[in-house]
Parts: sequence; C-alpha cells; structure tokens
Amino acid sequence: MSETTIQLDSRDEAILLFGSRDHFLKEVRTALGMQQLTGRGDQILLRGTDDQVANAQRVFAQLRAMLRRQGSLTAEDVKTVLEVITQGGQPIAPGGDKPADAPSGSRYVRPRTDGQARYVKAMREHDLTICVGPAGSGKTWLAVGMAVSWLRSQQIKKIILVRPAVEAGERLGYLPGDLVAKINPYLRPLFDALNDMMEPEQVKRYMENDIIEICPLAYMRGRTLSHAAIILDEGQNTTVPQMKMFLTRMGTGSKIIVTGDVTQVDLPPKTRSGLSDAISRLVGVSGLAVVHLDESDIVRNPLVQRVLKAYEEERPKRKKE
Repeated sequence: MSETTIQLDSRDEAILLFGSRDHFLKEVRTALGMQQLTGRGDQILLRGTDDQVANAQRVFAQLRAMLRRQGSLTAEDVKTVLEVITQGGQPIAPGGDKPADAPSGSRYVRPRTDGQARYVKAMREHDLTICVGPAGSGKTWLAVGMAVSWLRSQQIKKIILVRPAVEAGERLGYLPGDLVAKINPYLRPLFDALNDMMEPEQVKRYMENDIIEICPLAYMRGRTLSHAAIILDEGQNTTVPQMKMFLTRMGTGSKIIVTGDVTQVDLPPKTRSGLSDAISRLVGVSGLAVVHLDESDIVRNPLVQRVLKAYEEERPKRKKE
C-alpha cells in the first residue's frame, strides 16, 4: 500500500477541484478503487495500491491543468479524464478490413500522453475538434492518423488537407508549378505525417485519384465538403473571417479538425487570430470539442521541452527591463 498527499495552491482551487459536496473526489475514488481519497483544506490525501495512487496523481494533475485553463470543472471533464487514465490511450488502428492496396506495414498510431488520449477521444466523438498546443505535442500527427483510420474503415471518402499560406499572403501565383507545387511547402508537415502512415506510392496514387486533396485556405470558399475528413493545420494563422468560412464548409458525414499554436501567430499586427476567436466564440456549441495540449504532451526529442521552457522563461525577464 502507498500513501501520499497532493498539496494544492489554495483553498479556492480545492473547492473547485473537489466539486459540490466532494462529488468529484468521490467519483475519482470509486473509479480507481482507492482505499482512501479525501480532501482536507487545501490537500488531497491518497491511500491505495501503488498503481491506484499513481493513477490518482495523474488524474488530479490533468484536472488541475484543465482548471487553470478553464476556470472551472464539469462532471464531463472528470469523466473524460478518468476514462483516459483507466482505459489508457487506445491505438488509432487502420480500422475495418485493409484495402487491397494497403501496405502490410501500415502503422498503428497510439497516443502517448494523457492529453493526446483526450484529443483522440474528442476526434472520435465529435464532428468538429479544435486542438491547441505547442510544437511537438502531436496535434497534426494524430489528426492525420485519425483521418487515415476513417478513410480505411470507409467512414469517409476523402481527406482534405488545408493550411494558410501566410508568408505568401494567400497569393500563390508567382510561385512556379501547378497548384500542388505552389502549396506543397506549406503542407510539408501534413505530407510527412501521411508518408509515415502510408507508403509514398499509395499517397501519390490517392492524390492522383482525388482521395487525398490539398487545398490552400483561400480556395475553400464556396465549397461544401461531404463524407470527408478536413484538417486545417496552423489554424492560428487564419483571420476571423477565414476561420468562419472554413468551419462552414462541413457537409454531410464530414469531420473537421483544426490544429494550431496560439503562441505562434504570424498574422499582421492587430489582426485577431481566427483560432483564438473560435475557441472563445464557440464555447458550449454542441458537437464541438476544444482540446488543450501543453509541454507535458511533447513527444519529440526531450530537448524540445527544454528549449521551449528556456524561451518561456525569457519572456518575463524582457518585460522587466
């Protein structure tokens, strides 16, 4: 048996974390089978097996992070975190019977953090998912993996990859080549993810047959896209009108995934990011999920986390100067 105490920041945090009449604490204790899980002042007392205590610590770490972002918790938040912790990150499988031309080495993509597992769950359960997080947290990788899974299980008929070409101001005419060649540099991260999950020849064949389509954001106007997985990468670099235009392209049987990092906006000064606007504007809309990832979800080389932390620590120093 193990015992430990979680020290909270304040009594106010404890009240929100415990829930009305300690309802959230009771739900966590029941779900994990803890011998003891009680709140006292600004502390949580844990007692149980080593695994139970470790899982409880993970649960409360996730709930505290959500509380800091949202300012409150709901019963659905607690339920979601408990499902992620107790059931683990289920792999994103190709799904259904493999098509005849699917490579034998098709990869299974598995969420590797609690945050990524919440993201995968949100994509499975909602028609529109917005995921915000830092570089390396798996936003694009998991979105493409889910889209490929839906395609192979015939839940959708095509994948559409969209990315704003901010540096070119959406005016791509001066670049050499056809539309694919013009937009290719901006969609490289999406192509990299596709090529990790499918053979390059299959990706090429699907593009030639319009099963996988690439499209500059500016070219989406006027379209209605049905039975498709539509992924908008780098959503923070859309304007508010562009984001509204994109989100309203959804047709019957389609799924939309928007990814972005609100700390890396490349829009002109004083231009509001369409991603930030959508997150605040669409709160509570049925059928939509917003997932926040953070530095703990970064799965690149561990050095990436240390680099990001160094840059974050530099910001307040500059303000004081």
